[in-house]
Amino acid sequence: MKRPHLVKFDTECGFFIMSIEIREATEQDLAGIIGLMREFAEYEKLAEYFDITEVKLSRVLFGDGTFVECLVAADGENLMAYALFYPCFASFRGESGFYLEDIFITADHRGRSVGEIMLRKIAAKAKARGYERIDFQVLDWNKPAINFYEKLGATGNFDESHFKFSGKAFENLAAPD
Repeated sequence: MKRPHLVKFDTECGFFIMSIEIREATEQDLAGIIGLMREFAEYEKLAEYFDITEVKLSRVLFGDGTFVECLVAADGENLMAYALFYPCFASFRGESGFYLEDIFITADHRGRSVGEIMLRKIAAKAKARGYERIDFQVLDWNKPAINFYEKLGATGNFDESHFKFSGKAFENLAAPD
């Protein structure tokens, strides 16, 4: 069993201080993570592609041979953010790292350092494993996210295009000869 990765900090939220806990996700968080993922899909205008279920998410986070990791941020029982990441390798540079699949903070909790602290925890975990980078993608219209990442020192590579094989194209490619 994984040891909890736990960070607590206080942040001012209007006229009161909120205690936020950042920790590794547990199976009890699955429904909350799915809810945050749905909200993220809607924010990115990708809700029509939202097909994840608790069963699928549980399998990749907690099943045999899993390699996907997840951090959550919570204020008591309420999840306000999640980050999904997994190991990757950059062949030309020979560098190992994490691929940050998602990081999402609810709108009412943005600007309170939650995202930065989560990224710092992921980076520390990567460095502890001997990794050298964190890779991710951002939709080109999401200027607030781009500005946030650039403020932390991230650089963009605008010379590449994202491709994927999915659906029928994947099935055709995977079909026996």
